[in-house]
Amino acid sequence: MNARRRSRLPVEEAVSAGGVVFRRGPDGIEVVICGRTRDGVWGLPKGAPAPGESLEEAAVREVAEETGLQVRPLRKIGIIEYWFARPQDGVRVHKRVHHYLMEPVGGSTDQHDWEYDRVEWVPLDEALARLTYKNEAEVVRKAAQLLQEMEQA
Repeated sequence: MNARRRSRLPVEEAVSAGGVVFRRGPDGIEVVICGRTRDGVWGLPKGAPAPGESLEEAAVREVAEETGLQVRPLRKIGIIEYWFARPQDGVRVHKRVHHYLMEPVGGSTDQHDWEYDRVEWVPLDEALARLTYKNEAEVVRKAAQLLQEMEQA
């Protein structure tokens, strides 16, 4: 019965865009992750496109807002999909997030917005361990693979 009731909830489609921002540190590749102390969630920066904005433009804007960094997108990494419920609305949300590989060209993580309490550069392995959601860790793995392919080309 619970499964039947859940399947009757209206479904809302949602799209976001974000990125994996990387730099080469003295000990290898580092990436930016964003954390919230209130719920202990660590994730990648992302958000919804504004009207008329392309996914890539949205990714650049959202990353700048959430991390304080100005970035340049290099390549699209891929898309992840997931479902979640918004109990306050009685809606199930099917979300697709488009991720881009990005490099910083200015700004500072000290200038991030209110959405996250902490924005940190961390080594690749630490990012994989600290990211809350496995699908985002997989995005970081794909980003590392793309970087390796780009260096070999």
